[in-house]
Amino acid sequence: QVQLVESGGGLVQAGGSLRLSCAASGSIRSINAMAWYRQAPGKQRELVAANSGSTYYTDSVKGRFTISRDNAKNTVYLQMNSLKPEDTAAYYCNADIVTRIGFRSGFWGQGTQVTVSS
Repeated sequence: QVQLVESGGGLVQAGGSLRLSCAASGSIRSINAMAWYRQAPGKQRELVAANSGSTYYTDSVKGRFTISRDNAKNTVYLQMNSLKPEDTAAYYCNADIVTRIGFRSGFWGQGTQVTVSS
C-alpha cells in the first residue's frame, strides 16, 4: 500500500506565507511526477504546480509559489508566498508512483486546508 500524508495548511493573513509538505510512504519502487492540486468550494480541482524533473505552475501562482522535492525522503513541498484570499482552498498532493510489484498509478493525499483572510 502507498500513503501520501500532507501537512502545513492553516489560516494566514493575505500577504503571508505557508509551506505545505507531502510525504509518500509504503510499497514504493519509484516516484515519477509529484504535484499539488487545489479545490475551492464550488470549483473544480485544479493543478497548481508539478515537478517531474522540470516544473510547472499555473499562471495564477507563478512568482509566488515554489514546488520542490526531496527524493531521498519521497517528499514534495509547496512554498506559498504573498498569499491571496483567492488561494483559499483544500490543497491535495498527487504522486505518480510505481509500487514494488510494478503497479503504476496516481495516488492522492487526504488534503490540507489553506485559508487566506483579507
